[in-house]
Amino acid sequence: MSLFSNLYLGTSGLRISSNALNTTAHNITNVDTDGYTRQQVSLATATYQTISKQHAIGYDQLGLGVTYAETRQVRDYFLDVNMRRESGRSEFYQTSVDALNQVEDILGESSGGQSFSLSMDELWVSVEELLKDPCNEVNQNLLVTRSYEFITQANNVYNSLCDYQLNLNTTIKNDVNDINAWAQRIYELNIDIMKIESAQLEHANDLRDERNDLLDKLGQMANISWREDSDHCVNVQFEGVDLIRGDMVNKIELYQDPQTGFYSVYWKQNAEYKLNSDGEKVVVPESVPGALVFDLSRPISSEINTDVGELKACLYARGDHNATFADMNKYPGDEEASLDYYDTVISQSVLMNVEAEFDTLIHNVTTKINSILMDAADRATERYPASDYLRNEDGSYLQIFQTVTGDDRIYSQNPPRNQVNGEFDSLTDPRNTDYWNGFTVSNIKINMNLRQAPSLLGFRLEDGSEDNETMRLLSEAFSKDDYTLNPRVSTPVNFQSYYNAMISQVSTSGNVYTTIKEAQDQTVNSIESARQQVLGVNTDEELTFMIQFQNAYNSASRFINVVDELLEHLIQTLGT
Repeated sequence: MSLFSNLYLGTSGLRISSNALNTTAHNITNVDTDGYTRQQVSLATATYQTISKQHAIGYDQLGLGVTYAETRQVRDYFLDVNMRRESGRSEFYQTSVDALNQVEDILGESSGGQSFSLSMDELWVSVEELLKDPCNEVNQNLLVTRSYEFITQANNVYNSLCDYQLNLNTTIKNDVNDINAWAQRIYELNIDIMKIESAQLEHANDLRDERNDLLDKLGQMANISWREDSDHCVNVQFEGVDLIRGDMVNKIELYQDPQTGFYSVYWKQNAEYKLNSDGEKVVVPESVPGALVFDLSRPISSEINTDVGELKACLYARGDHNATFADMNKYPGDEEASLDYYDTVISQSVLMNVEAEFDTLIHNVTTKINSILMDAADRATERYPASDYLRNEDGSYLQIFQTVTGDDRIYSQNPPRNQVNGEFDSLTDPRNTDYWNGFTVSNIKINMNLRQAPSLLGFRLEDGSEDNETMRLLSEAFSKDDYTLNPRVSTPVNFQSYYNAMISQVSTSGNVYTTIKEAQDQTVNSIESARQQVLGVNTDEELTFMIQFQNAYNSASRFINVVDELLEHLIQTLGT
């Protein structure tokens, strides 16, 4: 090799060492940049110059120095997979814990800072006072007043639960908008990265950093998977369905139920559309269930990864409607179908489960009190056919609680059957809208006639005696263990302990979810720590590399100086 060739050899060392120094400096300056991935220069030997192929052992070759291979990002694919899945699981339980904490706050303190349990206790106290002196107008007024406060506080609690569902509904809408925006941006980054890297001139590392950051965010929303194809584009699957593939972004859409206002999250490409009267393209509502992004009927489990993602947690927590007592026995006469509905629809939603249990309490209290008064009126009529005891002027029952809609009929959990064929009569079928719209929290009011004149209750029988039997039944109604929280709880409770049992259930669930969340945080922190050791910038390590590359640069420079001196000596010697 000539001395002039050695100059090019030394120049390659200068050039590559300079590039390596620049990359190291770039790493150090971005040590605090969010989402930055450490870059590393990959060096390779330049193509050898073959001098002779005569030797049996090998060719005679001369090295031509060092060449630049690439400036690559230092990442670990498996750590990225674990991090995105486990961070999504962490967000799922964080959202669930937040929902449970919010529910616990609502149940603990209603509007105005007065605990609902206090209004429940005061209603029972008013019954106990009435037991002492049923005909006392003060005690009668106290019962009506406490009943009014009971319903008012119940509405405050239930409406707060419904309002929180709407808050979650807004969060769902925002999350979907974010997901679509991130997916579109990843698609755009795929195009830019492909243009840059297809020429094989350089790696679009900063664009890759942004793309990886967006993948991290997507991983927090749901269960995702991804792969990079030969064109350097990332294809992403969201809950097992292609979100980004090649030149396509599969947009997620929202369908707002006209009755509840709740959003359903569905895949645009899997739904059917039609033109409305204005010529606009709108989704066919019947096609939405078949295009849903999430199957919320599946049990929440880490084994099948159904507990991953903030968006999924919001959908689970919110549910699909404002639940009532009717959801506890959705299909009367078919216990198996009712239990299946409760397990797959109600129990997995924090808010719907609490709403249904709370509404069941209010339904049972109001129905029981009214029923006792109705039975008292019937007993009086049996003794005295012309009796107007606990009846209105038109002969109808005098009830403390009425429905807002005006449907004041009361049926037991086993409604009357048609006397001819034993089937449910169309008017008393519990699946009839009129029945299920009976005594729910949102459809109960106090009898305004009693509110204005509580003495209408009287509680004095036709023979002039006090109606102690009715008072005893009212008192026992609060202490009998005749009720359960839900179909999956077998321990009976009474009115006084029902609410506390419900709060205890929420608190227990909150503690369980909090424990899972804390353990999940440790897992995420451990994975992130391991990931940062790979992709994070360590200034001490980078300074070591800087010294290494600086020494390499100096060595190449000294090598060139030596060659230069040799050339100068030869030229001067030969020239004389």
